[in-house]
Amino acid sequence: MRWTLEKIWEWYDARPWLRGCNYMSADCANRVDQWQALGFEERLETTERELALMQETGFNTVRLILEFVVWKEEHDSFLERFDRYLSLCAKYGISCMVTLANDCMPPKNDGWKMPQVGEQSYDWGYHGGRKRSQHGVCTETSPHFYLDDPILREEYFEMVKEIVTLYRDDERVCIWDVYNEPGNRMRDALTLPNLKRMFEVVRACNPTQPLTCAVWRMKGDESIPLPEVEQYALDQSDIISYHCYKEYNEHIKIIKRLKKEGRPILNTEWLARCTHNDVFSLFPLFYLEKIGCYNWGFVAGKYQTYEPWESTWTRYNNGSDTDVDFTKWFHDLYRPSHHPYDPKEIEVIRQFCSLADRDVANASK
Repeated sequence: MRWTLEKIWEWYDARPWLRGCNYMSADCANRVDQWQALGFEERLETTERELALMQETGFNTVRLILEFVVWKEEHDSFLERFDRYLSLCAKYGISCMVTLANDCMPPKNDGWKMPQVGEQSYDWGYHGGRKRSQHGVCTETSPHFYLDDPILREEYFEMVKEIVTLYRDDERVCIWDVYNEPGNRMRDALTLPNLKRMFEVVRACNPTQPLTCAVWRMKGDESIPLPEVEQYALDQSDIISYHCYKEYNEHIKIIKRLKKEGRPILNTEWLARCTHNDVFSLFPLFYLEKIGCYNWGFVAGKYQTYEPWESTWTRYNNGSDTDVDFTKWFHDLYRPSHHPYDPKEIEVIRQFCSLADRDVANASK
């Protein structure tokens, strides 16, 4: 059952302002790389250096997305690595939002193959490290490989049940993000039954952490209804979350619309400088409204999320969206050297993180 308003506000108000990023270390080509055994010790050393930088920046949380194939192929060692990851984050005062399923998946055309453990290839110059990726223009329904296969689907839900049960009382996990961008890749009808079951499975584990599932196509125009799958996500979430890569004014309208739910709000994906979604306007807004925020990316690396989405290039080239500044990075805050992409951005982030910490200190007096 969804948490009451009283319970979720008590939970939210007992914590400092949540601010952080969607995280993968710079030496990961993808999420298989993030979690698999091959090269994990070296990548964990990179992660520790980056978490220290994250703490210095003022962040206190990360959003992590699981990878089913690693759980399936390397089950016991994956669970050990996952626990070590949580502990390393906690060492630097960083809690983890864990995302359990994901509709933002690559297309099935052009010979795309199901992810496998082992050496991971990547293409330079492309957002996500793939010429053909989930960030291109979608023209057909794409497979969520695991949940579309009847056998793998049952194994997937076993993974969810196992992980949530193991960590349902663990303070290192702050929130369960039930499903990333449900309905993406034109999957609305396919995803709705899976989303319903996902909420049921997670709630049956009786976690002490709240559940969320972000709306990602919400418009500031309140006359435009949410797709059914996203309305279900909104109705079932203990704490409200949304994604928005548009400019400041659209955020204001969406926040106004979401406030009518009467629950705390998180933005779990933002920062797209090319499309005027920037640190200078949005980070102070999130602080002022005490909206937890997770920008995409931290240190630029193999996953290359500083590059624009491929769909951004497509829309620009066909003239449907030319208001794009390709001189700027898309996501990520730091260069591979750990120098900031823009030092002034980091100054703003540190300033408002310090104000938030001061708010907590004053409240405790």
